[in-house]
Amino acid sequence: MINHEGRRCNLEMVEKAEIMDEQAMQRAITRISHEIIEKNKGVEELVLIGIQRRGVPLAQRIASKIKEVEGTEISVGILDITLYRDDLSLLSEHPVINGTEIGFSITGKKIVLVDDVLYTGRTVRAAIDAIMDLGRPKMIQLAILIDRGHRELPIRADYVGKNVPTSKNEVVHVKVKEIDGVNKVVISNQDQSNVE
Repeated sequence: MINHEGRRCNLEMVEKAEIMDEQAMQRAITRISHEIIEKNKGVEELVLIGIQRRGVPLAQRIASKIKEVEGTEISVGILDITLYRDDLSLLSEHPVINGTEIGFSITGKKIVLVDDVLYTGRTVRAAIDAIMDLGRPKMIQLAILIDRGHRELPIRADYVGKNVPTSKNEVVHVKVKEIDGVNKVVISNQDQSNVE
């Protein structure tokens, strides 16, 4: 495994605490959905784009909740930022490309980028670069389930499910049923005793 500094290490994850259960995640999604509608004064020209991987099911859930409230179907796109990352060479010799699927024009649209965890801000910067290569949106907003702090770039989320103060040796795992078979958010400690 590669740690956040790009060094190869054998990290043992020790689950420390559950910080959100399924109900708490659902409440956060509902609140974020209402805030998106309110801030944008409705859903006209609004599209959601989930950042691969766990941002995608979260974006789909927000779109579903917005449809319940507004009665309007919101387009949801999928964005793979792998090739836009500034740490690409540190990730792997053969990075896994999950694919971008945006079947609509983003020009002139209000885009809400959706991701699971906001940490350094580098993923969001890469996502904005990728979006700008696809068109010229009217605006880009950011919805995050967990903001854990430790920003390295001047990036702030417009919508946050939960702020969770963390130390740098902790890892926040957002688990979603579509990928992990369960809906919950846990915080783990990295045991870095075996760093190469």
